Order: sequence, then structure tokens, then C-alpha cells
Amino acid sequence: MQFDEYRRHDATALAKRVANGEVTPQRLLELARQRAAQTATTINAINRPLDERADTQVQQPLTGPFAGVPFLVKDLAQDVAGSPTSMGSRAFAATPVAEDASFVARATSAGLVTFGKTNTPELGFKASTENRTFGATRNPWDPARTPGGSSGGSAAAVAAGIVPMAGANDGGGSIRIPAAYCGLFGLRPGRGRVPAGPRFGELWEGAVSDHVLTRSVRDSATMLDILAGPDVGAPFHVAPPERPYADEPGRPPGHLRIALSTRSPIGGRVHPECRCAAEAAAELLQALGHTVVEAEPAVDGMALARCYLTLNFGQAAAMVATGRAHDFELDTRALAMLGRALNSGEYVSARQEWNRFGRALGAFFGDYDLYLTPTVADLPARIGEMDTPRAQQLALRPLLRLNAGRLLMKTGIVDKLAFRSLERTPFTQLANLTGTPAMSVPLHWTDDGLPIGTQLAGPVGSEGLLLRLAGQLERARPWWDQAPPEDG
Repeated sequence: MQFDEYRRHDATALAKRVANGEVTPQRLLELARQRAAQTATTINAINRPLDERADTQVQQPLTGPFAGVPFLVKDLAQDVAGSPTSMGSRAFAATPVAEDASFVARATSAGLVTFGKTNTPELGFKASTENRTFGATRNPWDPARTPGGSSGGSAAAVAAGIVPMAGANDGGGSIRIPAAYCGLFGLRPGRGRVPAGPRFGELWEGAVSDHVLTRSVRDSATMLDILAGPDVGAPFHVAPPERPYADEPGRPPGHLRIALSTRSPIGGRVHPECRCAAEAAAELLQALGHTVVEAEPAVDGMALARCYLTLNFGQAAAMVATGRAHDFELDTRALAMLGRALNSGEYVSARQEWNRFGRALGAFFGDYDLYLTPTVADLPARIGEMDTPRAQQLALRPLLRLNAGRLLMKTGIVDKLAFRSLERTPFTQLANLTGTPAMSVPLHWTDDGLPIGTQLAGPVGSEGLLLRLAGQLERARPWWDQAPPEDG
């Protein structure tokens, strides 16, 4: 097998070739490594190789639905025993963890050969995968732009053809945003569907879900079967699906009533291409026999953005407290300063507001089966475009020395930060705070060749329905003939 043929296959097809004896796991690993080396300087998707682990794996008998398929895990929460989980930060880049995360253990049991970890912004706080420790990851469709974040390294690796799928997680859009920017399928499972253990009971108060970024819907569905279900001591036990997720993409979704909104929930601008992507998806859905009407849930978008940012503040404060402050980037230390300024009552009050959003969304899904929006509100930013302006960096330094977070809070900085940090990506956080599943589907490309995803969200427990609809969309408007320029 040569690279051109390797790239044309999804993980399911590659595993079948291995099972039939048409290609060896060693050859697939060699092709993946060659592509990784070819794109290392232009894309920079992988921040840590796991060569010894992969070489040992391919010498052993491999079983499972993806036996012999090369795989990458995200360098955030997806722990690999004996290797650091850096989270894109110098603070953790030299400290190995003791055991595999459940995600990694289950991926290994499925026969996947993990040979590296993918880049992420520091602690996963940004929708652009840039950090000072490992550098910026670039979008294979346009290397001057970001692949999104925080699973940008995984998205770039899949889009560039290094692997057919890669590990990802999503605490505010971190699966769906990179999927939208890289022309991939990205399903964020609902809260508790995939365990976060054993090192964590839940991540970001349950806002984070682990899964994968893929080219095909069937790979995502099969992987969800592998990953789903509680591990020992998991705080969430979600009702299992009525049948395997792998069966869903080929089943008809039935007639669906779908609500459409292209309005930014925080009142910002929505790029015409992003609006066009959602509206074109609505037209396709109607042509497939579904009913699409304009409607949106009764959720205060700015209130939700404040709650989401409060979560970021608190998480940053907790993480920075575990390391040396000077090892963290300036923006992370600023978030941590604001987190330290919160008292415990304020943090708990913000967390309790999530219930209000969930109840409103639940009532909304009493009238509609799914909710359709753009995945993102703007085209992917250029590398460096989202950096904190130099003047603001200079102003932050004395405030950090004074630990003046409480003073800063009184200036209205939270609303300003919420708008600035989420104006490009305001549609994804609703699913995280309500614990509901959502997906980004690659149905639209700009005239300049940039992919723009469309989001479909469903009620609690609707992963199967989303996969059925995704399979129908994939058949109606296949995206497999779309590939980034070869210089990526």
C-alpha cells in the first residue's frame, strides 16, 4: 500500500484490509509516520511521538474492530502511561503519568496503534491551537490559518492524512470547532457517555466529553461503541443505547422536525459563509423530507457565556495552583487570577445556572427533534490573530503582580472577555453546559476552498439519532472527494 491509497481509506476500511491480510499493521504505521514527518514543519500536528509503545504494539497480535490502524491521542486528559500529558503547557511537559486513561485503554483494546500525541492550546482554553511550548498547529486547508481548538492537533492530523481518526475532547466546542474548520465529522457525546477516568471523575464539572475526530460517520459510530460506558468508580452511569451505535449511520432517521437559527447567541456578527453553510444544510434537510423552521431555545446567550467563562476562570486557577506560575502563559495566568478572585459561592452559583439552561433546552426539544446552527460564526483565524494585543499584555503584568483579579472583575471585564473569546465560536457551549450531544457535519466549502461545518444538536441521549441523520447527510452530500492541497 502507498500513501495515496492509505489516505483514501477510513479506519474501518483500513482495518478490513489488515484483517484480510492485504496490508500489515507495520506498513500502516510506516505510512502514518512518513506523512507525519512530511507535514511536521508545515502543520505541526503532533507534539510528542510514542514510538516505543507503537513499535511494541505492532509486534503483538492485534484484535478488535480497528486492529492495526494508526491512531493519535490528544495531549489533554487522554493519558498514556509513562508519558507526560502536557496539556500544551511547559508546566506539565516533563511529568509522566502513571496509567492509561480509560479512553486510551479502550482504544488500545480495539486494536488501534497509538504512535503519538497531538498538540493543543495551553490547558485547552482557546479555540486556536497555539502555545509557546510546542508552537502553532496549522490548518492543512490553509496553513496560514488555525485548525481551531482545542483539538486542533488531532483535526489537522486527520485532515492532512496522517491518520484516519484521532482522539479529541470537547469542553466548549473543542471537537466541533476543529471539525468545522478542517472538513471533518465531529460528534461530541452527551455528558457521562464516555468516562474520563481513572485520573478524573469528570472534567470541567462534567462539561467535557471525550471522543474522536473522523473522516467518516461510521468510524465515529464504531468508536463510540468502543468508548461508551462507565469505568470503575465513574460518577455518571448513562443509560446504554438500544442497539450498537455502529448500526445507526445506515438506518433511516425518520421524519424530523428541526429548528434553525443563524443568529449569534451573544449578539455578534455571523460571517455570511457560516450563515450560508447552515442555510444550505437546512435546504438539504428539507429535500430529504425533514421539516425545518426558524426557532431557538429561550436561553440568554450572554448569561451562558458568563457561566462558561466563570468555569474557565475556576479551572485555570485550580490548574495553575498545581504548577509554578511562571511556567504558564500570560493569558492562562490572567484567567487564573480572575478565578482566584471568585469566591466559592459565586462559582457554585454560576454552576447552578447550568440547570436553567438545561431546562430551557429540554422544553425546546419537546417541540423539535434537533437544533441546527452554524458550528462557528467566522472563518478560521490566521495564526497569531487571536493573540492578546501587546498593549493588553503590558497592562496585565502589573495586575498579575498585584493579584488584582477582584478589582478587574469590577470593571466589567467578564462581559468583554466573554464576547471577545466567544464571538467567533458562540454556538457550541450550550451543549457543554447542558450535557447534551451535538455534532459538526462538513457540508460546505467556501469559494476559496475553506471548509465550514454545520452543527446539529439533540436532546440528552440522542447520539443514535444524530448518527442516523449524519449517515443520511453523508450519503446525500459525500465529503470524501474533498481534500486539502497537497502542500499541506
